[in-house]
Amino acid sequence: MPSNHSGNKNNIYNFNTPSDDGSGVMKILYSTGIAIYGAFIFIASLFNAKARLLRKGQQNAFALLKEKVDPTANYVWFHAASLGEFEQGRPVIEQLKREKPETKILLTFFSPSGYEIRKNYTGADIVSYLPLDTPKNARHFMKLVRPSKVIFIKYEFWPNYLLALKEAKVPVYSISAIFRPDQVFFKGYGKWYLNLLNTFSHIFVQDKVSLELLEKYGIKKASVCGDTRFDRVYDLYTKAKQLPLIEEFVGNAEKVIVAGSTWPKDEELLVRYLKLHPEVKLILVPHEVHYTHISAISHLLDGKFVRYSEATSGNVKTTNCLVVDVIGILSSIYRYANVAYIGGGFGVGIHNTLEAAVYGIPVVFGPTYSKFREARELIAVGGAFPISNYIVLEAQIDQLLKDKQAGKMAGEYVKQNTGATEMICKIIS
Repeated sequence: MPSNHSGNKNNIYNFNTPSDDGSGVMKILYSTGIAIYGAFIFIASLFNAKARLLRKGQQNAFALLKEKVDPTANYVWFHAASLGEFEQGRPVIEQLKREKPETKILLTFFSPSGYEIRKNYTGADIVSYLPLDTPKNARHFMKLVRPSKVIFIKYEFWPNYLLALKEAKVPVYSISAIFRPDQVFFKGYGKWYLNLLNTFSHIFVQDKVSLELLEKYGIKKASVCGDTRFDRVYDLYTKAKQLPLIEEFVGNAEKVIVAGSTWPKDEELLVRYLKLHPEVKLILVPHEVHYTHISAISHLLDGKFVRYSEATSGNVKTTNCLVVDVIGILSSIYRYANVAYIGGGFGVGIHNTLEAAVYGIPVVFGPTYSKFREARELIAVGGAFPISNYIVLEAQIDQLLKDKQAGKMAGEYVKQNTGATEMICKIIS
């Protein structure tokens, strides 16, 4: 869809016209709530390192943008809440760059866990925090950046930014979106939020259920295109690194478990399994690799393991457990597994199952998975298996180390769901 601001940029960024959102009270209440949230971040930043990063990042965002934005360029603005949403947007960013290398990309994050890890991402021309969603910030941001089009990823719906974009007649897209009946848009008091969905030029949803829900409430500019994460993990799969030390550790073993993004409860179960099954080799990749966590893992293992950062071609052959205490190689490590265990399922929710499944290996995870569509669908096709306690875990892993069919189903599921990026780029280019 072509940009609507091919004329004089100064004219379309005139914000003197009052908003016609139709619900001034709700807008005031929302903006007041955002201001209170900003105050909460300030207070929390006095005690919490993550809140401190967020406050400083938001405070410095306009200075960074003023320094780096080229006022003569047209920017495509991508916004992600955090790292996971960035990974969904990344295939689209990189496809746009391949098609039109001259395209300028602005990437913003809300969360420090996204920005701090990807602030040097070379696929974007500028990477910044998103200033808090107040009317003043939204208008100032728009006048400074003047985006030609905007892509919000998954759950990102910031009302004041959306209203400012509407006033400026800038095309806005939502990609890899998911909608559920319990979201605020579909509540009796949520009409203002529902109307905000009409500010999008198009909403690309992951599944038919989301599309039908939008259509039920009169949102017509939407279509099913799937989840761009499938394209991302398939791209990672085709570019997987060879890891000589991992290969040395695995050797000719036929019973290798790779446990990715694990938390203490996951590790407790896995170490118990390993001690009772010494013939198995375990590659443990904890979600957090700080000293305290690695020390706790060491205690569980009675010190009988090798840290990846200290591994050599000699010492990796002396143990059946390798603890990966570096970041950035998990997606390549999965290639060496016979079974993958995905962490987080005994907490707020499981981590990325697709990075493992793409290699044609079965995945196992804890009981908190219901909000993850891909996990439910992997279970349905016979490629993933939830566990609730050690007894179930032991029986399940024992079975999967013998059964090759489950892995094939997992791999086929991922490959059959690729293609969302191409569909999106055809419309937004």
